[in-house]
This record gives sequence, structure tokens and C-alpha cells, in this order.
Amino acid sequence: MQVIEGRMRPEKVVVDVFNLLLTLIGKKMPYRESKRFLLLLVIMFLSHWGLSQTLFVDSVNGADSNDGSKKDPFRSLSAAVETANKFTGSGSIVIKVLPGTYVLQDKVVINPIKLLGDTARFRIEALHNPDHDGWNHEKMPVIVSVSSNNSKTLFNHAVGILIASNNVTIEGLKFLGNPNPAVAYYYPITKEDSTLADLEVTQCMFIGDKEASQIQGAIWAHGPNNRAEHNVFFQCRNAMLFFDNVQGFSITHNIIARSYESAFWWTPKDVPFEFADNVIINNENVIVTSRSPDATYTSPLRSSVIANNQGFVGYWSREEKGVLPNHSPEIETIDVVKKGSFEIEENLDTVLKNSHLHLKPEANQGLKAGIFKQ
Repeated sequence: MQVIEGRMRPEKVVVDVFNLLLTLIGKKMPYRESKRFLLLLVIMFLSHWGLSQTLFVDSVNGADSNDGSKKDPFRSLSAAVETANKFTGSGSIVIKVLPGTYVLQDKVVINPIKLLGDTARFRIEALHNPDHDGWNHEKMPVIVSVSSNNSKTLFNHAVGILIASNNVTIEGLKFLGNPNPAVAYYYPITKEDSTLADLEVTQCMFIGDKEASQIQGAIWAHGPNNRAEHNVFFQCRNAMLFFDNVQGFSITHNIIARSYESAFWWTPKDVPFEFADNVIINNENVIVTSRSPDATYTSPLRSSVIANNQGFVGYWSREEKGVLPNHSPEIETIDVVKKGSFEIEENLDTVLKNSHLHLKPEANQGLKAGIFKQ
């Protein structure tokens, strides 16, 4: 049987099993009946295989020489993604990430050889979801990059996970910054190709430290229908950057606090989007519109807290090499709280509370913003 990275090719396994069983069964039943019986088995086998393209990663007990099964998981995220990119089955591809710290020595590229349709996704997800019973921060996988600059797209920078496919989901992971002093710009999740659609980032945390482990932009993504929901962004220079061909993006139920440039860099084009149930507090700016001083968005900002930010909408000035305010942006807000005292749970104990970096109860406005959906 042919093997790829410790895993048997499904199409080769089918042929081998088919021939073996045909030989055995054919001795006890007519050839035509045995052939029909085996064809049914093959169909069932392929259906099962298509639904079970799942790998496991364990930074504590795994090994990259393993086959990635639940019993013998990989150690690194890069080994799991490299193997998953070679899958050819019909179902979704799922990488389950166990608790632990995953250090990225270089960018991890999601680029499967098969095309992913609307019903099949490439998922990297925590084994323990924040909504599971008994979840705590110790069970949330931590992703940290120590890579030097590994991309020259537009300018030299470092990428954590590069999305080079449609229909990708990243769920339940905690991203820290990049402490490499040679890196000025680090982006944990990036999608460079503006023709690729449907990136979903959900129930993740992005925690930067501008003095030691910075995040220039937590999610930098081109292409339509990007979705960010139920995430927390804390002390990133910028939380989300959506620029080229980004119509239909959706930002809901996120908490963004203490961004020291902006919560968002958005395209200056008036594209349709959804923005609702977010908490945007204590940031330098809320929205920066690239190099355009004009901001006109038909889609409104709905049912959110947008308070205690230094600026609302600004634009990047090449001449001033900084963000200048737009004093009259055409952006409608509906049911948006703009004033009040809003504090979040910071780490004051030896063990992180489950509510770490979420709104304190007395500041909650009834929004289910943050990593918990339930």
C-alpha cells in the first residue's frame, strides 16, 4: 500500500481491500453477487473516509513521526497542516488541537490539493471548545510565532497562519504575538489572495504586547465573506484589516480593547457588511480607512458598545506618517452605546478566570460578546 506522511492513500486502500475481499468472497458466492456486495462495501467505506479526515495535534505528547491519529497525534501544527493539505477525500478536513503551546518557526500554509466546496471546510479547532463543560484557559491551545520575516507581500513581515484556500475555519485558539526583535510587523492569520472567499475566525483570543510580543494586525484578510465572531482582541496594534474585494464581511460578538492604532482598517469602498453586538472600547481609533479621508458606508454599525476610544474614524496620511481624524464620516450607528464606564477582567490572580478579558458583569450591556456563544 502507498503511504503519504505516515497515512495510507484512501484510493489505494480501496483497491487493495476490494481485490482481497473479492478473492475471499468469490470462493463462496457467485462472482456477480460478490462484486455487487463489495461495491456496496466500497461505497460505505468511501463515505466513511470522506467524513473522517481528522488529525490530532498534541504539543506535549505528540511526535511528528506519528500518523496524526487520536492515539498517535502529531506534535506540531505545521506537520498536521502539511499532511492535511494532501488529503483527497470528499469530506471536510479537521485538525483537532489539544491543550499546549505551539511554537511556529515559520508560517503554516493552508493550501489543500482538493477543492473545498460549501459543504466541506478546512478546520483548525481546539479539542476543547470554550462552550464545553469544564472548559478553562488551560485547555485553550496557545499559538506563538518566533519566526523572522517570512513574507514579502507588499512589504517584509511575518505571518503565522497563511490561508490559501476557500472555506477555512479557525476556532478556539489563543494567539500571542511574535517576540522576534527582527520582526516589525506580525500577522497571526493572513489571507493574501483576494479571490479566495469564506474565512471564519471564531472563539479565538489575540493578545499582544507592544513592548515584548507585538501583533501588528490579528487578522489581515482579503477576499469576500470573511467572518469574525465571538473573538477577543487585546493590545493588538490593529485587530482586523479588511481591504481588497471584501464585500460581505461580518463582524459580530467581538471584544476589541486597547488597540494602539485602531480596531479596524477597512477598505474606503462602500461595500456591504454586517456589524453587530461588538464591544469596542479604549482603542486609539475605531476605524482607519487606508489613505482616503472620505468614509461613506451604507451598512450601519448596530447594537454595539463603541465607547472611550480616542478617535472614531480616521485615515492614514502618507505625508504625516500617521492617522488623521475624519471629523464627518458618513457611517450610521443604530442602538450603539457611546458613553459609559466599561471595564474588562484583567489578570490579577494566579489562575486566569474564565471571564479573563471579558466585560465585568456590572459593565455588561446584555451583549454576548467574547469567546462564549452560550
